[in-house]
Amino acid sequence: MSNKVLVTGAAGFIGFHTIEKLLSEGFQVVGLDNINDYYTPQLKYDRLKESGILQEEVEWNFLAQSVKHENYRFIRMEIENKQQLSDLFQNEHFNYVIHLAAQAGVRYSIQNPDAYIQSNIVGFANILECCRHNPVKKLLYASSSSVYGNSVDTPFSTDQRVDNPISLYAATKKSNELMAYTYSHLYNIETIGLRFFTVYGPWGRPDMAMFLFTDAILNDKPINVFNNGDLSRDFTYVDDIVQGILLIVAAEEAKSEKYQLFNIGNSRPIQLLQFIQEIENEVGKEAEKVMLPMQAGDVNQTWANVDGLKERYGYNPRFTVREGVKNFVNWYKNYYHIA
Repeated sequence: MSNKVLVTGAAGFIGFHTIEKLLSEGFQVVGLDNINDYYTPQLKYDRLKESGILQEEVEWNFLAQSVKHENYRFIRMEIENKQQLSDLFQNEHFNYVIHLAAQAGVRYSIQNPDAYIQSNIVGFANILECCRHNPVKKLLYASSSSVYGNSVDTPFSTDQRVDNPISLYAATKKSNELMAYTYSHLYNIETIGLRFFTVYGPWGRPDMAMFLFTDAILNDKPINVFNNGDLSRDFTYVDDIVQGILLIVAAEEAKSEKYQLFNIGNSRPIQLLQFIQEIENEVGKEAEKVMLPMQAGDVNQTWANVDGLKERYGYNPRFTVREGVKNFVNWYKNYYHIA
């Protein structure tokens, strides 16, 4: 079969949605995740269950079969373990790798830098080595809008220099892009880096603004609003992100340019206070806001220039923030059994 995909970070937010879409398009998928406790592992197990991977079947270095999809198997594994990862690649003969596994979060990188070096640097090096020794058609990997730091040159373009990361997380993502460039150059591997811009939607991460705000408002808790709300973000609905990933996977391999790098966002940034207002409208309740100063490592604004992805792959984000917020709040209420 010539459409076997490895998706790392499979129990994560974007990984889960990507796998669901791949399966609906007839791909054969192996999902990989270490199910760490950066946030509650139960949410990760519940995402897996949604795709037919039962929690009691999940064991280290064992391929569990989905009870919903014959084309989906899942393995719990550390990408830092080079030997185990290498064995998986040799046994499975992947055609595509969608590498979404990483230690996420800007603020946590200030508290626990070692986790970022291990997962995002060592882990990514292992993925690159496995793709080198077990050739794949394409390696897609997650970068981040955080590489732009506090740039005031908007909208952010991949042509800009990004040599001033203001968090270790951002520094590791910039490193990934450099490492991918080297492997494309030396070993003729097609690598496509995607700088994600503030992704949100159903099954989202509990440490992200969408989840934190909705949870607090529904539970009558105050919300922290940093930089007194004077922030803007290019909030991007998860289905638009997944659409972009699938377009890249489906496209013909690059004939010349083996190293590619794109922004993937909504390209319509909104003010944080406006985003909060959309949640308030959907929930039917006003937030109690605690205005706070800027947090270390945070940036004032993000705004994606997505022209490159549109021109090369036909990417076209469709979801408005209003639609996206509505879908998330509906999911949240359903997941937590709130009437």
